[in-house]
Amino acid sequence: MVRLTICAGCSGGDALADVLREALPEAEIARADCLSVCTDPATVAAQAEGRATYVFSGVGIADEADIRAFLAEYAAAPKGWIEDARPLGRLRFCLVTRVPAIP
Repeated sequence: MVRLTICAGCSGGDALADVLREALPEAEIARADCLSVCTDPATVAAQAEGRATYVFSGVGIADEADIRAFLAEYAAAPKGWIEDARPLGRLRFCLVTRVPAIP
């Protein structure tokens, strides 16, 4: 299962977490007090065991469809490493970092 951790300390983070919890039952939605990307709220981190970690910032409720597209690509990609981010729509421009899975 993918865990989406939403920065609840940033503007819009709580509302985004609430919307995603309803819209994405296939993902675990968690809140964090701060993800240290305060320049462009809200921030979302995606993690799953044995898979790459992604951090997106500047994400809002309007990005729900792109988050859903990310989840599909993430599930299909070997070890969660997405090579072509174009299917992610606007979300691909919100990427702050991706970290390879621990071998």
